[in-house]
Amino acid sequence: MALNLRRALALAALCALVAGAIALGIAAGAVAFDPRAIFAALAHPRAADQVSTVLWALRLPRVLIAALVGAALALSGSLLQGMLRNPLVDPYLTGGSAGAAFSIAVAIAIGMPPPLYGVLAFGVALGTTLGVASLARSGRGLSPERLILAGIAVSSLFAGMTTLVILLAPNASVSLSILAWLGGSLVGHGWSDLGWAALYAAVGAILAASVVPALNAIRVGDVRARSLGVDLERTRWIVLIAASLLTAAAVSVSGVIGFVGLIVPHVVRAFCGADTRWSIPASVPAGAGIVVVADTIARTAAPPLELPIGVLLSLLGVPAFLYIALRRSRIA
Repeated sequence: MALNLRRALALAALCALVAGAIALGIAAGAVAFDPRAIFAALAHPRAADQVSTVLWALRLPRVLIAALVGAALALSGSLLQGMLRNPLVDPYLTGGSAGAAFSIAVAIAIGMPPPLYGVLAFGVALGTTLGVASLARSGRGLSPERLILAGIAVSSLFAGMTTLVILLAPNASVSLSILAWLGGSLVGHGWSDLGWAALYAAVGAILAASVVPALNAIRVGDVRARSLGVDLERTRWIVLIAASLLTAAAVSVSGVIGFVGLIVPHVVRAFCGADTRWSIPASVPAGAGIVVVADTIARTAAPPLELPIGVLLSLLGVPAFLYIALRRSRIA
């Protein structure tokens, strides 16, 4: 009972973190607004004054997209780490994100309209993930070890092809656009982008919720999970599809943002334990809050320049990952 109370308090604290991060993201920007003006603008979205225009057209959709990206990547990472029982797995393992990144790099190079990026990223991410999963099939179903190896190989292939697209881009401005997108950025996205990304992420989240009990059983081993009636192959396919949807939703609006799906599950397990019934739901507000704060720093640290959020999170994520890895080795 005391353990569940501690977990519930940790989950409540993470939700409060998200609310605070969103409030900070809305208030922070190149132009400072009086808090009373911000509250008035939020209460009257159809007002034509400057504060309402800036908040509703620029800041609010961007902050919500950042929250969606963080939640999707963290949830995807938690699912894959739970399925493979490997704490070093992240959402980019299956090759789906690398495939989505390549497809959008091609889309930028040929001048495809940005509203189509989400559909393209989802299709390629899902197709790539299913292809990697088919390579990972063995006589007993999906092999976690072969899945990891196939995902690494396919990701490397797409990374090389993406580099080739940049080199063969029609002009330097297109190459720079692709590089900026690969570095991770939320610039230029609005409510329509949020709507499409949220649709994919919502389907992925529903699928994720359906396998939480099975993943909790898998924690104690495949044999034990089978004895409890878990269909391992079905669970793994659902996790792969859910992770593809979540990762594609994030990549389509933010580019490649690393370390969120790798680090956040570790942080959540430190507070909520390894029970997936708590750790997977808690990863959603934790990931959302981290990316919202990172995006706020990225756009306010060195105005008028904006730091690539993917680069910023990498700079923060590498020390965090090294700390976690060293701490785990000392405990072991």
